[in-house]
Amino acid sequence: MSSTDPFILPFSGRGINYTEEDIQVVADAMRSADPLTQGPKLSEFQQMFSEYQGGITSFAVSSCTAALELTVMLSNISHGDEVIIPAHTYCSSAIPFARAGAKIVWADIDENSRVVAAKEIEPLVTGRTKAVVVVHLYGLSAPMDDIMTLAKERGFLVIEDCAQAVGASYDGKKVGTIGNFGCFSFHAQKNVTTLGEGGMLTVQSREVAELVPGLRHNGHRPYSGERERYWLPAMVDTDFDIEEVWPLKATLGEVQCALGTHILKRLDEISARRHSAARRIIESLRDFPELSFQSIPSGSTHVYHLLSARYDGEQFGKTRDDLIDLLANEYRIQAIVQYYPLYRYPMFYRAGFGEAHCPHTDQFYDNMVSLPFYPWFSDDQFDYLIHSVKGALSALRNTRSG
Repeated sequence: MSSTDPFILPFSGRGINYTEEDIQVVADAMRSADPLTQGPKLSEFQQMFSEYQGGITSFAVSSCTAALELTVMLSNISHGDEVIIPAHTYCSSAIPFARAGAKIVWADIDENSRVVAAKEIEPLVTGRTKAVVVVHLYGLSAPMDDIMTLAKERGFLVIEDCAQAVGASYDGKKVGTIGNFGCFSFHAQKNVTTLGEGGMLTVQSREVAELVPGLRHNGHRPYSGERERYWLPAMVDTDFDIEEVWPLKATLGEVQCALGTHILKRLDEISARRHSAARRIIESLRDFPELSFQSIPSGSTHVYHLLSARYDGEQFGKTRDDLIDLLANEYRIQAIVQYYPLYRYPMFYRAGFGEAHCPHTDQFYDNMVSLPFYPWFSDDQFDYLIHSVKGALSALRNTRSG
């Protein structure tokens, strides 16, 4: 990076760097795929993802948000149904449910793991609770056993938002295979990316899964006769046994599917690189307890989509913003703040979703920092990150506000 660049370590919009093999796979698919959507590469991607997830039925879609929209339809969530969602998450975890007219009930996060757990969910469950969205945030699997026990006892659906956690697991089970539905993202910043956008929906019930292809693709289903007899892929039968539900157009193209299949083959390698680098950074900073990273619940694994921490600098008269400013100005490292509590987000509180009691969410957001962290960083870049964060934390310890 040249001296004119604003940051030595920027917060990038790319989760991985594509290899020459990735680029060749894309070029080959561009040349040969026919059709360019809803073809054999889609089937191959779905099949490989299902196998990676232990056999659960999987459907490639245009985004994780589209997958969440489909869960709304498949769960028959409508006006007045209550849906419990952690308030500390990206906004698309909640938008599909708000669009359906559901009442969103905000759950707090665990103070140390910073993901939702059964103890935060249980007090919020009522007779109108239709579903709980469990977000495996930053790449950490939420502790699922108690949540699933509570779901069975109280009769609500569990929708896993796995947008940031592809490859993570709980108690040996991949996230997205434990609840009723799993929703994944292949956005440009994620651990698997498919040319900027993409996602996957996993479905436990095979009966429910039969509804997905039509709901995903404008209600299309092929004629029962031999397709070769027709010049065009004519479609009929749009009755999905869900009253007053109109289908989406949420398909993923063949080129994107070809790339996703190729990257999925090395996902475990990518995850191992992320995990190794994250643990090295965290261990290197353990002499600075004012910067605390996510604790990992028993049985959970972390794929470190992001490296987030809480800075508690009150004892030094310093704030999170002081740390971010020092990293930017002194060390040219771009650290950021993420995930405005959704009840404090105008889009939600103006719609009537501003009521919440989430002290851990507020405390974390008001003190959180997310460090730039990518598997394509070199060892030297990780060394520079560690050296710089140590330097910034030491400086903040030694200077007090006037």
